[in-house]
Amino acid sequence: MPHRLLTGAPRTASVAVVALLAAALTAAPSGPAHAFTGDNHENITRAALPWEPITLTAMADAHDGAVNADDRRPYFDVGPLHCDNADYLGPRYATDYPRTRDEATTELLACIRTSVTRFRNAVRAADGLVDADGKVRADQSDLSSPCTWDGRPGRAKCAVLEQLGRGWHPIEDFYSHSNWSDRAAPGPIGLDNPPGLEHKGLAPFLDIRRYSTMTDADWTREASARIPADLATGCYTDIDSTGVKPPDCDGRVPHNQVLNKDTAASARSRTGDNFHRATAGATAEITRQWNDFTTELLRTYPEHRRGAQMICALSHDDPATDCP
Repeated sequence: MPHRLLTGAPRTASVAVVALLAAALTAAPSGPAHAFTGDNHENITRAALPWEPITLTAMADAHDGAVNADDRRPYFDVGPLHCDNADYLGPRYATDYPRTRDEATTELLACIRTSVTRFRNAVRAADGLVDADGKVRADQSDLSSPCTWDGRPGRAKCAVLEQLGRGWHPIEDFYSHSNWSDRAAPGPIGLDNPPGLEHKGLAPFLDIRRYSTMTDADWTREASARIPADLATGCYTDIDSTGVKPPDCDGRVPHNQVLNKDTAASARSRTGDNFHRATAGATAEITRQWNDFTTELLRTYPEHRRGAQMICALSHDDPATDCP
């Protein structure tokens, strides 16, 4: 993306950012796609999901897929939808960094919160895929006409795909926009070369299914304790969780030219295998998120195998025929 975590309780978002988020959740997407880049989001999502082709395209397509919907305005300009602005450099690297660890953590928690909300929404929307006896509803699972990712009532399958796609986009962006898995370039650590944490595993604070079953206070406390002290994502001039839109990122670790791995050509991507680490991490994460979502459907809808039928309806192109 040319874009873009509390050791205490999260701050309340300002009225301005709440209003923008509300607009983003109701307005039809428009404008160019950005983030990992639409093609990279598509490649990651396709590699992660064992779905049939028409349904997979509806989710993953670089231009029109649900996973790329947050890269269109007004969603593009909301930092928590891309895990932006959780920038931080500890005192061993910068004694006067303009943001605290708690402020950075707050922004990452705001990003995670969007995915938790979307997960809960997707579980509720899946109820419309099958009837009370567990039979797939053909009219609610049909993809013969395109879904519109505008948050408006429609076919249940489109609603679930939109919620999942919008919840997965910031998770994919996290691996590109953060230093979780990457390496720093040789030389001094600082604003132009933040530390790399070099983690090979999945981020433990992206346990979205678990958090979806907890109160917000409980899961934010748990997630905060799991965030490493030197974790950072880049500063981007979009709106953060408090409603602030910085005019620039002077004096802060920037997303552009420094930390992002949105394309293989970015400076951070060209250090070692950082681009591969970011894409591999995001791919493994979406596989985890889909598996966790199916587990939650089975738990939430056990009667008449309704949860299993929902999973079949979401992953098959002709579920009315293929999910007896």
